[in-house]
Amino acid sequence: MCASISASQWGSPTASRRALLIHGMTASSISLEGIAQLLTAKGFFVVAPNLLGHAWRRGTDYRVSALAEDLRPYMDTSYDRKDTTVILLDPVLEVAAEQIEIAKCMFVKKVASVKTAEEYMADKPAWSRRDCVSESLGASMCDCTVIEGIFEQTKPWSFSGLFKNIPPNVNITVLASDPKFGAACRLEHVPRDVERLNARVLPGVGHCIQYERPDAIMDAIPLLRAEL
Repeated sequence: MCASISASQWGSPTASRRALLIHGMTASSISLEGIAQLLTAKGFFVVAPNLLGHAWRRGTDYRVSALAEDLRPYMDTSYDRKDTTVILLDPVLEVAAEQIEIAKCMFVKKVASVKTAEEYMADKPAWSRRDCVSESLGASMCDCTVIEGIFEQTKPWSFSGLFKNIPPNVNITVLASDPKFGAACRLEHVPRDVERLNARVLPGVGHCIQYERPDAIMDAIPLLRAEL
């Protein structure tokens, strides 16, 4: 792995396959180490940027749209022509206005009182020690101002409508966690009448799918399925 303040990289830049991994709120690029290693073993060059406001990166505009725009330099323009697979891991697509404050307080608490790796290991027996360390480290490199900015500047929190404009060369798979294990994504928020969009729930799996079921992510890549 090659890491910098803005991104981590795995594999050879000359590899014919490319993967762009984007971490979640309060995490960092190193939280994707496990899945990145699996992709590298399959011949991918993997890049995982650190989102604005994370891994000590700071700014003033923390709207989700601004975080997305900040990732534009990592977007290969060839994606406009090549078949592209997008896999979303338990995405938070819709948050009602009355739930925003609750969600904000939950994440503020996470970065204000950072759990140790040992505490995560006790709470999350399905996670490896590496994952617990990266989760703790990610939270320590974020702060309350960032979390408050993301939630207060992103209104309404509504992204399901973006699924209606999927380019013809793009296929999207939504992997949702089990509602009984703290899922953030609700299948009713994923449109069912959109071509090249599929969604399914992973039973018994919590929100951090990359920690608990990296195999499910690999299985969702059509290129790799075709090799079996």
